[in-house]
Amino acid sequence: MKFKQMLALSIFITVFALNNVYSQKDTRPNIIIILADDMGYADIGSYGSEIPTPNIDKLAANGVRFKQFYNVGRCCPTRASLLTGLTPHEAGIGHMAEDPEKPGINDWGVPGYKGYLNRNSVTIAEVLKNAGYHTYMSGKWHIGMHGQEKWPLQRGFERYYGILSGGASHLQPFPPRGITVDNAPPVYPAKDEGFYDTDAFTDNAIKFIKEQKDQKPFFLYLAHTAPHWPLQAKKEDYEKFIGKYMKGWDTVRQERFRKQVELGISKNEWGLAARDVRPWNELTQKEKEEVDFRMAVYAAQIYCMDYNVGKLVDMLKKNGRFDNTLILFLSDNGGAGEPYKELGGRPQSEVNDPTKFWSVSYGMGWANVSNTPLKRFKVETYEGGISTPLIAHWPAGIKTQAGKWNNTPYYLIDIMPTLVDVAKTSYPSTFHNGNKILPNQGISMLPVFLQGKGKTHEYMYWEHEDNCAIRWGKLKAVKKLASQTWELYDMEKDRTESHNLADQNAGIVKQLNEEWYRWANSHYVLPKGDQKEVYKKSN
Repeated sequence: MKFKQMLALSIFITVFALNNVYSQKDTRPNIIIILADDMGYADIGSYGSEIPTPNIDKLAANGVRFKQFYNVGRCCPTRASLLTGLTPHEAGIGHMAEDPEKPGINDWGVPGYKGYLNRNSVTIAEVLKNAGYHTYMSGKWHIGMHGQEKWPLQRGFERYYGILSGGASHLQPFPPRGITVDNAPPVYPAKDEGFYDTDAFTDNAIKFIKEQKDQKPFFLYLAHTAPHWPLQAKKEDYEKFIGKYMKGWDTVRQERFRKQVELGISKNEWGLAARDVRPWNELTQKEKEEVDFRMAVYAAQIYCMDYNVGKLVDMLKKNGRFDNTLILFLSDNGGAGEPYKELGGRPQSEVNDPTKFWSVSYGMGWANVSNTPLKRFKVETYEGGISTPLIAHWPAGIKTQAGKWNNTPYYLIDIMPTLVDVAKTSYPSTFHNGNKILPNQGISMLPVFLQGKGKTHEYMYWEHEDNCAIRWGKLKAVKKLASQTWELYDMEKDRTESHNLADQNAGIVKQLNEEWYRWANSHYVLPKGDQKEVYKKSN
């Protein structure tokens, strides 16, 4: 054979082989993270609630449910940790993200407290996009907004629809908290447009997937603002719940607890954590009617989120993509006692007022219910602040474990390595034009999805706004940063943190104290120099 013929044949074989490789179907799963906002541990039916959540519950019944999965107790630090696989302080959001009304207030001038994601972190979207995934986001960003370089499309997402700030009116976002599409300036829906953010976020997420022109796998991050205050729901939704909470928070909490015991996620011997408000029977009739309505609106927000999950699932089924899609559902923190008023704080007239935003809440009594049976609320590092449901659903991958509970403790830094494994890719050591990327210290949960067990953490760590915690095996220590006094609890016997064991276990407390400070000093937790004073003044 002549040289030219051999060369032509070689080129033909090479081209044929490459075409064959690229024409092969990518069998890696699609990945969806659905994040609720300020939703408590017990607020969906599959974790004990009376609120109808049939679509989420179906995912739970056919997936793996985690009894002990942890967030970091607050909106933006959780989002930073979830998306980067780092602790919030490593990612640059040890306190809060940039504020639309007060730019720069949360930049303390030190690495752990910048108010936006730094460039020594890499997002799940950046990792998966490099691995050949399409990457979409719809909903609440809240990890940097002043400067386009901090926006979703500059951190790995191909398409975005949502709110860059920490929240807005659910019914009618108004300046400076508007809707951003991709890199366009914010827009503000008109009153007569019938806007409701839970619907809009889901509809645009569905739109992104349906408009995809190829069959490559996709990653969708659907970050709802529900059921975060302000209390605002559609009339046809909240009317379904009015009057159903006149039985009161004590009764509803007991009913949720009994259901949790039946489900196997709570134990009778734990009892309920102490209530933070008056008993229901001490409220006046007017107070009861008002907070019944507030809880009805809150329940409606969760109910709406659930039927929007159903819309997303239906689309995936119709497009033949449901079976090979991994769906993770969780919440960014526990139920919110904010503004730390028994009955919700703000005037009743502000509930469902589209022109209101700040702290129109359901109050501490219902927040106790949301976190049944756990102690305290969002922001704090007691179990009520940092515990979340986690549901993992993936018919093509989760088979033998479908419908089972898992009791192994995991937390947010474990999601990045899990998705890296699922996508059959790797976590980079450098990114952003050669920037060094901090190492991920999480543990992949993929073995748990597939076989029901996997590696575990020796220690788990938390800090947010002076609230500190460390977990070692079944033991968990909690304290305020300014205090030298740790509380110690046994999570197997006392997950409601009712019996402090610190005095009887001084050696263990000393060990956990030293380990927490080792972690804090190596993970940008403790501000340096003058920032210590800033930190004290902010708390």
